[in-house]
Amino acid sequence: MSKYVIAVDGPAASGKGTLARKLAEELGFAYMDTGILYRATALEVIDTGLSVKDKRDCIDGVKTLIKKLKKSPNVEKILGNQRLRDDDIGNAASKVAAIPAIRKALKDIQRDFAANPGNGYEGAILDGRDIGTVICPDADLKLFITSDLEIRSRRRVKELQSKGIPATYGTVLESMRERDQRDQTREDAPMIPATDAVIIDNSDLDADETLETALEIVKKRLNI
Repeated sequence: MSKYVIAVDGPAASGKGTLARKLAEELGFAYMDTGILYRATALEVIDTGLSVKDKRDCIDGVKTLIKKLKKSPNVEKILGNQRLRDDDIGNAASKVAAIPAIRKALKDIQRDFAANPGNGYEGAILDGRDIGTVICPDADLKLFITSDLEIRSRRRVKELQSKGIPATYGTVLESMRERDQRDQTREDAPMIPATDAVIIDNSDLDADETLETALEIVKKRLNI
């Protein structure tokens, strides 16, 4: 069983994933990017010729994904698919994640990981958008990572261009704004900070400075 559970939430391109991974490495914790489950669901729907705009198609997609995860001897092969990192899959995942039945279907996978991260780990770190509010409301520490929309959009443009993917600031900004709106206003598990979350605004911080800030909070709160 996990000795500690740390929840890391925040909007797209806030740096929460990078922070969560680095924190896990520093602390010797297991790490789960829960957003990859929604991306994998979206990819499953798209690859079978179905539509992420259709609720039934999405539910069929998540059922198929869960079956594959349970049967596969190599889960990393499924969740490590590089296509899952494509921006279009991320946008599709945001639509899939707005469906309550999808969130319910994936909840147990996330909670099981938090409770049983595996031998040799002192705890678990999960990042997403509802970890501190829904998945692990009793987490030992909850962090909400955010930054200005314009800054997040510039970060995403830089990331996409570094991969050779054409991207313009205006297009990314509008896409990011729409995604934030979807995540914040969905009926089930909207993206909001938990009431007891520590909010880190890294608009003026780089990745290393964000990590340093988070580590100070972890050490103070958990006495690690």
